[in-house]
Amino acid sequence: MSETESPHKGKTGIKRLWNALFYSLVGFKAAWKHEDAFRQEALLALVLIPLAFYLNDTAIGRALMIASVFLVLIVELVNSAIEATVDRISLENHPLAKRAKDIGSAAVLIALVNVLVVWGVVLFA
Repeated sequence: MSETESPHKGKTGIKRLWNALFYSLVGFKAAWKHEDAFRQEALLALVLIPLAFYLNDTAIGRALMIASVFLVLIVELVNSAIEATVDRISLENHPLAKRAKDIGSAAVLIALVNVLVVWGVVLFA
């Protein structure tokens, strides 16, 4: 292990997977507790995912609709991680910090537009 790598690296196999599961659960809990947008999108997912089963009777259509919703949650989690990292580095206003946060926000917007496009194509095309 090089001196630039995390000292927490090195676990492999089942132990790594087990630890990763719990780190992920801690991450979900943190996102739910600290990120309003994640809570809103998660609640929206709880509505949209069952609705996908009701509105579409093909497996591919449902899969596309559900995947587009999950993509929003994934992108929001990554955006929240970027924002937390930028804030950890410095709370001072800086053009690069703003750029990083704005780009993350743009990624979430594209994921949300993707939901509209996918659902529109599946339901109305």
